[in-house]
Amino acid sequence: MRQMSTKNVLISGASIAGPALAFWLRRYGFEPTVVEKAPALRPGGQAIDVLGSATEVVRRMGLLEQVHARSTGKRGTSYVDAEGKARASISSEVFNGVGANGDTEIQRGDLAEVLYAATRENVEYLFGDSIAALHEDESGVHVTFEHSPARTFDLVIGADGVHSHTRKLAFSPESEFLRHMGYYIAIFTTPNLLNLDHWELDHNTPGKIAGSYSARENTEAKAIFAWASGPLDYDYRDADAQRRILTETFADQGWEVPRLLAELPNAQDFYFDAMAQIRMDRWSKGRIALVGDAGYCASPLSGQGADLSLVGAYVLAGELAAAAGDHRVAFDRYETEMRPMVDACQTFAEGVGGWYAPNSKAMIAFRNLNVRLLPYLPWRGLIGGAPQKVARTIAVKDYRIGDPVA
Repeated sequence: MRQMSTKNVLISGASIAGPALAFWLRRYGFEPTVVEKAPALRPGGQAIDVLGSATEVVRRMGLLEQVHARSTGKRGTSYVDAEGKARASISSEVFNGVGANGDTEIQRGDLAEVLYAATRENVEYLFGDSIAALHEDESGVHVTFEHSPARTFDLVIGADGVHSHTRKLAFSPESEFLRHMGYYIAIFTTPNLLNLDHWELDHNTPGKIAGSYSARENTEAKAIFAWASGPLDYDYRDADAQRRILTETFADQGWEVPRLLAELPNAQDFYFDAMAQIRMDRWSKGRIALVGDAGYCASPLSGQGADLSLVGAYVLAGELAAAAGDHRVAFDRYETEMRPMVDACQTFAEGVGGWYAPNSKAMIAFRNLNVRLLPYLPWRGLIGGAPQKVARTIAVKDYRIGDPVA
């Protein structure tokens, strides 16, 4: 067995990247601890695709069958007018290729549950706590927690999302890295008010989109809202303020919007945020590194957040194991390996907003025409397969290093 120079790793965040990283680190003989501010796993969030290299990572984890069992099974999407008449419809297979090569769509919360279940028996989780301060020296990173006793770790990894507290403590304020994409998004669970059968309905007005898609075998649904806007002045931790913004923004909308918004006070999983990217020159500093949205969020417009988190966690853990825990070597290799995929996903997201929430009636009609024609176009594979191409920007390296390092 190889001697590891770093072994105890603190991971901040228990959504997708954090548990995935813990899974691989534990397999390679590290001792990960995951700290999560929420008192338990956070439910909710939108449906996310697991595509390309991320599918291969999940397959290597032995979890692909479980992920498929939690698949949304969504068959397609219709864009409807104010009276509910479909103006354009597209199947999921044509539009994004879900279902090919093991790729699938799953609720964010469901994927988090699968990853947590795969790690909870041999990974330490600290729920209801967070990092208060970090101090690094030659012996490691001394961590002060909000509630737990202080401890020292060999490495600290921030996997705590676009508003990463770890990044703020170790690098710089969020404002130095966040790039607003010109849109906001809100998602929450509702009853299946529209009696949807594995289908999504979306209604556009200029610069706005409201929709609903069935979830959990049609027993419930997700309401999703997105709109064009410059940066708004609000506290991202103030859910009441966020609800007011959403309600006021869509107050004049027709279709089923009033019924969907009427469920907002009952939602236990309300999500609201700007569509934004995190762009950094480096994702590591000393013994501290970032993975997933904390380091390179591509924004919901990319549809690649889960893919980047799963692949990033796999690469980071693999490079640490390959370097026998030498974090300086491993972090450099991690940066080199992941940068092409991060750049591709972030670039891909830049052109999606105008298609998703067109800013004029003419553009909405043009988008709908393209959706109707797409299945019949000879280049439909290039358009519909674009997400898969981005998701396969890098090959999944083989980190089978032999016996786990110790």
